[in-house]
Amino acid sequence: MTVRVSCEQTEDCSVLLVDILLSGLILGGMYALVAMGLTLQYGVARILNLAYGEVMVAAAFLAYVLFTGAAIVPLVGLVVVLPLAFAANWLVYRVMLVPLVRRAKNRAALETDSILATFGLLFVLQGIAFVIFGGQYYGYAFLSTPVSLFGATVAVNRLVALGFAAVLAIGLYLLLTRTRTGTAIRAVAVDPTAARLVAIDVDRIAALAFAAGGALCAAGGVLVSMFLTFNAAMGVLFTMKALIVVIMGGVGNLLGALAAGLLLGLIETAVARLVDPGLTLAANYALFLAVLLVRPTGLFGKVAR
Repeated sequence: MTVRVSCEQTEDCSVLLVDILLSGLILGGMYALVAMGLTLQYGVARILNLAYGEVMVAAAFLAYVLFTGAAIVPLVGLVVVLPLAFAANWLVYRVMLVPLVRRAKNRAALETDSILATFGLLFVLQGIAFVIFGGQYYGYAFLSTPVSLFGATVAVNRLVALGFAAVLAIGLYLLLTRTRTGTAIRAVAVDPTAARLVAIDVDRIAALAFAAGGALCAAGGVLVSMFLTFNAAMGVLFTMKALIVVIMGGVGNLLGALAAGLLLGLIETAVARLVDPGLTLAANYALFLAVLLVRPTGLFGKVAR
């Protein structure tokens, strides 16, 4: 196989490197943001949500409808999408998942039941999307003006998406480390039984974490819709990428999800630009397997004792 891009001059190589770094950070930032939401859902509520990517696709379609039908720009649309996603995920947890939590004898049983339940939810949400929008790809032009940054050309919408993703990630970190609610969330993630002993309402915190994770996923869907095309069948792909990032970073570790997301985005972009875009999925799995061979618990995961 021959390399697709060759650098004949040092300046060309520098521009290519900057382009790969910028594109990789933008893509990795989206991966990290989405994976943080799944980490929150699984780390606190103990729900492995296989319908996670469908939430992202639904948010992308809602942003598309708001922009094309009501001229509401995606960044303003976040004000509409985030509360709706939070409420919808809260409702899913309370109506569909709480009965599973109450009947599960242990964590393993809950994980198995939640996988089966959310797998069914995946097809329900995907079927609704196909009925409404069909199987074609959708997209819209918003802040697509190219700008030059360190010699590389990048669209404004990608930079804006990265900036908003960073703001949301920092906001989540501050929430978890600087507030009483965040302390309660972290306590439930570490040991739900011990959390109950200090008067923490574990059920309420788990529902809050699941809903907040869904809202983060929806935010990722809105931001991604600004610069990528999407269709009703892409939810499975987004779920797969989020799972890879969560496991690579260390299950339940937000810092690990951030680091793994950025690493995955950089590797995927480098392979697409330097080798072949068709090999990006193979590169994802190769990186995933390499990390697990060296650190089976993930980059920031801890060995259970």
